[in-house]
Amino acid sequence: MKTKKGYRLRTLGKEYILMAEGIEVVDAHQMISMNETAAFLWEAVEGKDFDAETLAQLLVDEYGIGRDTAEKDVAALLQTWKKADVIEY
Repeated sequence: MKTKKGYRLRTLGKEYILMAEGIEVVDAHQMISMNETAAFLWEAVEGKDFDAETLAQLLVDEYGIGRDTAEKDVAALLQTWKKADVIEY
């Protein structure tokens, strides 16, 4: 997997917003709200190849959570990113 080009993560107060920018993105008005953890993961893998295991390990390392919890959280997050069409396989 890889994050799609043309998206920029911005901070608005305590919120993180992924905004579509540039000619690579068809819908330039798209904005996706992220929590701090999702933003951390996005920044960690932006522009790089990654998989669910990579994201789960990042959560385990950063937050000290169990592997099962990390894998469940990553599965849900990837569904959200897939639905928003911000990652490519």
